[in-house]
Amino acid sequence: MKPTLLPELSGRAALAAGLFLLALLTGVALWTRPLIPIDETRYVSVAWEMWLRGDFLVPFKNGETYSHKPPFLFWMFQAGWAAFGVNDVWPRLVSPLFSAASLGLTFLLARRLWPQQPTHAGSAVLVLCSLLWWIVFSTTAMFDVVLAFWVLVGMHGVLSMAQGKRRGVVLLGGAIGLGVLTKGPVILLNVLPMTVLALWWQPSLRACWGRWLGGVGLAVLLGAAIALLWALPAGYSGGEAYRNAIFWGQTADRMVDSFAHRRPVWWYLPLLPIMLFPWLMWPTFWRGLRRHIGEGLDAGSRFCLAWILPVLIAFSFISGKQPHYLLPLFPAFALLLARVVTTRPQGGIALPSLLAAALGGLLVAVARDLIPGASRSLAELPALWPGIVLMLLAFTLGIAARRTGAVMSLTLLGTATLALFQIAVRPAVEPAYNIQPIAQAIRQVQLAGHPVANLAKYHAQYQFAGRLQAPLVELRDSTQQQLTWLRSNPQGYAVLYLDELKQANTLTVRHRQAYRGGAVVLIDALTAVSVLTAVKVP
Repeated sequence: MKPTLLPELSGRAALAAGLFLLALLTGVALWTRPLIPIDETRYVSVAWEMWLRGDFLVPFKNGETYSHKPPFLFWMFQAGWAAFGVNDVWPRLVSPLFSAASLGLTFLLARRLWPQQPTHAGSAVLVLCSLLWWIVFSTTAMFDVVLAFWVLVGMHGVLSMAQGKRRGVVLLGGAIGLGVLTKGPVILLNVLPMTVLALWWQPSLRACWGRWLGGVGLAVLLGAAIALLWALPAGYSGGEAYRNAIFWGQTADRMVDSFAHRRPVWWYLPLLPIMLFPWLMWPTFWRGLRRHIGEGLDAGSRFCLAWILPVLIAFSFISGKQPHYLLPLFPAFALLLARVVTTRPQGGIALPSLLAAALGGLLVAVARDLIPGASRSLAELPALWPGIVLMLLAFTLGIAARRTGAVMSLTLLGTATLALFQIAVRPAVEPAYNIQPIAQAIRQVQLAGHPVANLAKYHAQYQFAGRLQAPLVELRDSTQQQLTWLRSNPQGYAVLYLDELKQANTLTVRHRQAYRGGAVVLIDALTAVSVLTAVKVP
């Protein structure tokens, strides 16, 4: 049967459409939210401290070596600053650029897996660019979309090796090395199971299995050599403690923590429908997958399943789970979905449309709560219109899907849902997560020569936002320790965190603002002493 995907969006035009939607979502993210503490602000601050020091080997956080993450993402931030000057926007463009490159690699991989079905490539791009969790992290200054890019490069290398091309070893080895420099050895978990299962998705490799394993081993050695080009000089420069951390301590600690069974094996399963919205809730996908399995999986589909299943199972048994750890699997899901639905009748999209409309209704219902201090006048609630538009768009796309193509309709539904949701919650996100004002207040105090202490665990969230030149004193062990420092530094200031903003309104402060559901204040040392002695602050 002929696919219902619009012919003009079945090839390069679909790739162009996906890139356009990604650019649109990037613009919405830049407008609707700042860098979010504590993760995004921490990583940009690490790059900022490296930039200040002129040290591009060893990452620093608040004046101390930072061994928790390798430097590739920090290098990318600094490369943009070197080209365009230090600014807030460039770090937020790194993930979108790698996401765009990932769309291109997914397009090319589909062409290689199914050369006789060119429509699969366009569909895979449209699916990937509208998966909820993919587009959330495509506009986030974090590591996972960059890691997914290197996994895609590695998969191209694996496929080239299976086709007898020597460049495959270089591609896989380069992907492993740069993946390690992006997020550590987890890249091996994402690519090596595919090589072990090669006989399943490419049975012809039985005749040269020894050569295949040799090529994989050579690629791993090449990847290790690339990683060591940074790790050896960085370990020497960073000192013994940093050297031990990057070569052994962090890996060992994370392995112990990962198998501590803090989260159950099934933890990912209820999250998958959200992360893969709207596509996992589309009945056509499940019907197509069932029929495809019944008819017999082709080599391309086995390739995708060999990519997805071992990694999903492994991460399910590792207790240190986070939803974004699965992002490198999303291109494989997009490829598989494109394969099982593009050449079949696609039907309607009633269920995803109803769910999106329900979210729109929820946004309308809570619109007043999203705006601090809003009156009861509906005319004064700008958060109303995104929910209304989402409901109307969901019903429109649901009705039109059978005529215009379900794939394109779901693509628009997925991207519009996230864009409108971000616009709706912007009035609540901006005051609670924009730390520029408090960071600038800290900068002014430091420039005046006053030391500043953070009376809690400090994630360096203010360093880049305030372009701070000096670290903050971190005081998190005990109230007594905090009081000792404050009394010893009467000319100093303290960053203090409170449960509610109204608590801050009763204090004489240098600066106060909402912060992540509570409040943060910058107060002089003597006032901080009176606060701490009156009430124990967590």
